[in-house]
Amino acid sequence: MNPNNIMTAADLFAGGGGFTTGAEMAGVNVVWAANHSRAAVDTHAANHPSTVHACQDLHQANWAEVPQHDLLLASPCCQGHSKARGKAANNPQHDASRSTAWAVVDAVEFHLPQFAVIENVPEFIDWRLYPAWSAAMNALGYQLAPHIVDAADHGVPQHRERLFIVASRSARPLMLQLPKQRYVAAATVIDFDAGKWSPVEKPGRSPKTLARVAAGRARHGERFVMPYYGSGSGLTGRSLDRPLGTITTIDRWAVVNGDRMRMLRADECRAAMGFPAGYQLPEQHKLAVHLLGNAVCPPVARDVINAIRRAA
Repeated sequence: MNPNNIMTAADLFAGGGGFTTGAEMAGVNVVWAANHSRAAVDTHAANHPSTVHACQDLHQANWAEVPQHDLLLASPCCQGHSKARGKAANNPQHDASRSTAWAVVDAVEFHLPQFAVIENVPEFIDWRLYPAWSAAMNALGYQLAPHIVDAADHGVPQHRERLFIVASRSARPLMLQLPKQRYVAAATVIDFDAGKWSPVEKPGRSPKTLARVAAGRARHGERFVMPYYGSGSGLTGRSLDRPLGTITTIDRWAVVNGDRMRMLRADECRAAMGFPAGYQLPEQHKLAVHLLGNAVCPPVARDVINAIRRAA
C-alpha cells in the first residue's frame, strides 16, 4: 500500500466505470483504467477524470506503463461464458472472447498486487480452461476464493448474480463475510411521470406481449414490470415491490401503467445498477444501456473491497 495508506487500484476491462465507482465508494484511488471501446473509455473518463485512461486491446498492453497498484480490478469478457449466449444465440463457443481472462494473468505477473478481484458470470468457473487459468494464478502466488454475489443483497434494486473471485497473495484463500441488506423495490427507480409511453392496445403489438400484460395485470394489478423480450418473469411479470430482474445490454424491461407501457429509461437502468444519480451516460439510449448492462454494480464492488480490507 502507498505511504499515505490509501489503497490504489487499476481497472481492466473498465467499461462504463462500475468497478471504479464502487472502488472509489470504498475509498480506493483508481490510478489507471482501460477498455478496448472508445465509447466506454470516454464515458469512464468523463466520470473519473483523475484516472489515467487507455483505449486498447489488453492482450497488447505494456504493463510497464501502468502505475503500481495494490488492487487489480478486472471484468474480462463474459459473453463467451454466459448461458444466455449459447449456440442458439450464435455464440461460436470457442475461446476467443474467453481468452481475455489471460490479460489478468499478464497484469498480475508484472505488478504482483496484493489483491485482485475478477468479476464475471458464474459460468466462468465452468470454462474448460479455468483449471489452467487458476493454476497460472496460483503459480504467481495467489490464492483464489470464488464468491457468488447477488446485487440485490447489497442494496441494489436488481437481482444480478455474478462471480467475484478474490485473489490474494496470502497463505490461504480470503473468504469474505458479506452481510446481506434488505431488498430495495423496483418502484424506487421508476418515474411514472416520465418517459415515452404508448398504448398497450395498439396496432402491431405482439400477441405474446399482450398475453404478458394480461397475466401481469391478473397477478399484480395495474402497475408492474415485465420482460418485453425473452424469458424470466415472462408469463406473470414482476411486482414493483421486488427488485428488478437483471439489467442486460439491450432494452429488456417494460413498465406497465394501466393502459400504457414503455421500456425502462437509461436513467432508470442507471439507478437499478446502483450508480449515483449524477453519473454521466452517453446521450444515445442504446449505447448507455449497453454500457450499463455490461457494468459491475458499484455498491457490490464497494462491499467486496471493504470486506477484503476486513479479512486481510
